[in-house]
Amino acid sequence: MTSKQSLREDMTAALRARDQVRTSTLRMAMAAITNAEVAGKEAKELTDDEVQQVIAKEAKKRREAAEAYDGAGRTELAENERAELAVLEEYLPRQLSDDDLATLVSQAIEDTGVQGMAGMGQVMKAVQPKVAGRAEGGRVAAAVKRALQG
Repeated sequence: MTSKQSLREDMTAALRARDQVRTSTLRMAMAAITNAEVAGKEAKELTDDEVQQVIAKEAKKRREAAEAYDGAGRTELAENERAELAVLEEYLPRQLSDDDLATLVSQAIEDTGVQGMAGMGQVMKAVQPKVAGRAEGGRVAAAVKRALQG
């Protein structure tokens, strides 16, 4: 789905179109992927799933930065972060709606037979593979907490 090759091709197209936001965002994503490949003891080629994880991490950084800039009253910087986030989101799977997430959580609670907050870890362990990058961990944890408390 999102191989390094397609990112590279899209970056080249953005360069030709003189789309500065897209070019710089894709260049940053490629740098993050390269950094991930050379991190650790041995350099390795990332799989498409690992590339997705790197892009998701970069998207999360943009989302958090936009919120921080909003809180500081720096709307122009927040808008720039959101523009970069929009580019990155094109390369991520469609995010789960709150209803879809709640359904997955209630199914996991039913499957595990957990009751109460003590079993939150078990439910999270059951839900995470089903979510598979389509919702951030914080969102999943909040949904599990809501379901277990009420």
